[in-house]
Amino acid sequence: MKGCATHDETLTSGPGDGKRPTGPPSVLRVTRSLRRDLYTAGAAGVLVTAAVLIGRHIQHTHHTLFVDWPPLLAFWDPHLGPGTPAAVLVATATVVYGPALATRLPWRALLTLAWATAMAWIWSLALIDGWHRGIARRLTTRYEYLQVIDRFHDIPAALRDFTHHILLGSPDHWPAHVAGHPPGATLTFVLLDRIGLRGGGWAGAWCITVGAAACVAVLITIRALADEQRARHAAPFLVLAPAAVWMGTSADAYFAAVAAWAVALLALAITRGSLWWAGGSGLLFGLTCYLSYGLTLVALIGAAVLVLGRRELRERPALLVPLLAGAAVVPAAFTLAGFDWWEAYHLLVTRYYQGAGGIRPYGYWVWANLACAVLITGLATAAGLRRTGALLLRHRTASRADVRLGALVAAALVALLIADLSGMSKAETERIWLPFALWLYPACAFLPRPRAWLAAQALLALLINHLLRTGW
Repeated sequence: MKGCATHDETLTSGPGDGKRPTGPPSVLRVTRSLRRDLYTAGAAGVLVTAAVLIGRHIQHTHHTLFVDWPPLLAFWDPHLGPGTPAAVLVATATVVYGPALATRLPWRALLTLAWATAMAWIWSLALIDGWHRGIARRLTTRYEYLQVIDRFHDIPAALRDFTHHILLGSPDHWPAHVAGHPPGATLTFVLLDRIGLRGGGWAGAWCITVGAAACVAVLITIRALADEQRARHAAPFLVLAPAAVWMGTSADAYFAAVAAWAVALLALAITRGSLWWAGGSGLLFGLTCYLSYGLTLVALIGAAVLVLGRRELRERPALLVPLLAGAAVVPAAFTLAGFDWWEAYHLLVTRYYQGAGGIRPYGYWVWANLACAVLITGLATAAGLRRTGALLLRHRTASRADVRLGALVAAALVALLIADLSGMSKAETERIWLPFALWLYPACAFLPRPRAWLAAQALLALLINHLLRTGW
């Protein structure tokens, strides 16, 4: 990416050549900054290593983690698959050509290419496990949504009766993922089935196609709130995300996209003064809350957008009317259909502690979840977050666009940390936190030498998908 790597290319000595750096003060500052990036990435790697070793010890001695390869819900199984050549090809092409294309392509062409490449990356990683195991079977296991399609033949009756089957002791209790989410999640797959897109293959294709579009929403948001250059610098990192390992195939990829587009439409509504975009944003925010209880925390990212756009909002306060009206549509529809969100959430908390969530030790997962976050966002993001923090601390001397981008990333990080501290996300956060992780990748826009960091991101995803069998 132009403008990102130029400073480092003037370094007179590397961090490991045994010589004291020489040169002008600006060069020395870049050298120190690069070393701090590497130290941060190293510390993130140490965190992951500690989570693996300590987790294996706890699981071996106490059997309380309920995962085979802590901190991930996975097991060790080195393998190749039909998606391997494609995954390597997509990764190589993105590392080599991604930064340059992100700088030079027309904006709309960049968005189209980003979506297409993200889909290719997710599909190829999923197909490393083969079509059946990697895609078609993922949403049909005994924990998943497609197990209960037949119980929704009468949708209004199913919604009225939904809360009666959440607890483990209730008759015909819902599978874990159905009970763990509002019925909007399950209803999505019911409606796909109704229009003829039946089975795990179609469900998986839906999640991948929609989930890949999340990167486009993030890019649009950055361009609207910060500037286009920052969005272009972030684009390759959003496309080549290690999170793609879990976006194919997971309903949480679909949830992440809905939440991301809610934020993107809000950013467009504020910066363009559009009542229609505001209404659309509110509608998607309402839907987000009925896809996953935890995604109510996306409101923090939305709040950051409102704060960043407060001047425009003061000029057009009427934007709040369609925003709030749109946000009320989905909750009103489900409530009128007989589903009580608050009652269901309180029952879910009880159900959570009836199962593995009540046994998994908070003292391990409260920090091991952060190791999961490192694995889904990569070492480059860890280094980018360090730069984001440093930038926000010296915000008076930083550019307005950088500060606005940093604030957006910080809001997502706060949402993730609150989810962690809540204790309702013990394990499987590599999947559950996808909607928050996507908003951390833009921190990589602050990194120099983008190709080296991109290569590290791609290598991490390839290693995870080839060495482990992930699942839930």
